[in-house]
Amino acid sequence: MQQTWWPWLVLIGLGFYHGLNPAMGWLFAVALGLHRQSRLTVLMSLFPIAAGHALAVGAAVTLVIGAGLVIDHALVKIATGGLLIIWAMYHLFYGTRHRLRVGMQTGYAGLLAWSFLMAIGHGAGLMLLPVLIPLCLPTMPLPPSAGPSAPLLLAFAAVGVHTLTMLLVIGIVSVLVYDWLGVGFLRTAWINLDLLWCIALCGTGILLLVI
Repeated sequence: MQQTWWPWLVLIGLGFYHGLNPAMGWLFAVALGLHRQSRLTVLMSLFPIAAGHALAVGAAVTLVIGAGLVIDHALVKIATGGLLIIWAMYHLFYGTRHRLRVGMQTGYAGLLAWSFLMAIGHGAGLMLLPVLIPLCLPTMPLPPSAGPSAPLLLAFAAVGVHTLTMLLVIGIVSVLVYDWLGVGFLRTAWINLDLLWCIALCGTGILLLVI
């Protein structure tokens, strides 16, 4: 299996972006901590948020990489590229109409479920596939010693690296916002990350279709 360093750097970069995006969890963790007046609540909330994100990403990755083990890789790329574009268009025009509401009294199980559904709704797992397809499904045949489970094990390792990066970033951002910045800065000092996300999804889908 071909091993290169660039896919891992991209996975770390996507983990950084997911961690930075308030829609992926840190804003809810800070709001929950402010509501309960507890810094510990902010920190403890990050773990179920990261776990829900990892489950959503892992589900999408397992489905596509598993399909790639039995279906032609070119078809997997085309299907993934088309799905990315469709998902980007849906999220751009209809995503704000279906926001999942979770109250301030929710527990950690509720946070995990919320994070899982938010990651699915944003297509977080789909965004990793252009990196994982060439990493886990190389064009060259795998050596017999690798075994049929090798691509999935590599995919799970990639999801772990991505999730740990996200957890680190949301931890840093949450503490900064809770202790010093406050959530008010979002009104004047934040960019539309959702729009950038839609552009990235669509652009990645087009790239998969043409290369």
